[in-house]
Formats: sequence, structure tokens, C-alpha cells
Amino acid sequence: MLAIPFSLLVFAILESCITFAGQQVLSNAVDDVARQLRTGNIRAADLNELTVRNMICDRIEVLVAKDCPGLIVDLRSYATFADAAKERITLTSSRDIDTTGFGWKSGPSVSKNMLRAFYKWPVITDFMRASMSNLEGGYTLQFAASVWQNEPFNE
Repeated sequence: MLAIPFSLLVFAILESCITFAGQQVLSNAVDDVARQLRTGNIRAADLNELTVRNMICDRIEVLVAKDCPGLIVDLRSYATFADAAKERITLTSSRDIDTTGFGWKSGPSVSKNMLRAFYKWPVITDFMRASMSNLEGGYTLQFAASVWQNEPFNE
């Protein structure tokens, strides 16, 4: 009689732990890439959206599928930090990420920037998919962001 509730509890704990680990790995990857952009180690002129996506993917690939399907990257420059704080994540009517307005522009030296990464994390346990997912298809949205002001580096 206790086996079923115990099993559900164990699977819920394992699913939550794996999801939390994935969130932390994504956050660390975004912070690492943002640090390289902030210090000028990587110049905006030297990269494109695919390059940064691959840099993040290389860091999270230990927990996700090869080539990071479901990874979406947004990098933009802002006039003020208040402008960056106004950004919101919205979902479409089909419970998917609305990428309208996402861009790809890193600012020059001493500019304010924000790097956001979204990953559609699959809920592994089949019978928990309906209660633990918040995106269509049984996925949970993993999200990481870093907002910074570039250091004064030579362009």
C-alpha cells in the first residue's frame, strides 16, 4: 500500500534534483560567457549568435542532448540598466517561448548588456510530465540571465 506513494515521492525528488542541477549548470555557463564578453576577451565583432550559442552549449552539454536542442540565446545592449530590467519573458498561446524582439547585439566598451539563455528541459519521468512541465510537449523552461556593464577595453 505504501509502495506507490513512496515511488511517486522518490521520482519527484529525483526529477526535481536533476532539473535543479540543469538550471545551475545553465546559469554558470551564461555567467562564464558573459564574463568573457564583459572583459573584452571575446569581442562582439568576432562572434555571432551561433558562436555564443555554441559556447553555452559546450558548457551545458554534460547534462543535455548533443548540440543542445531547445537552447535559445538572446544578447542585447541597452542605454540603461532600467531598460534591461523591463525585459519580460512571454509564452505564446501554444505554451512556447515568444522570441519576438530577441536580438543579437553586444555593445562596445562601457555599454550595458544582457545575455539570456532559455533551455527547454525535458521532464524525464513520464507520469510526472503533466504536473511538472510548463511548456508544450512536456518541457520545463530553464532560464539564465546576466546583466553587466562592459569594462573599458580597447575596441
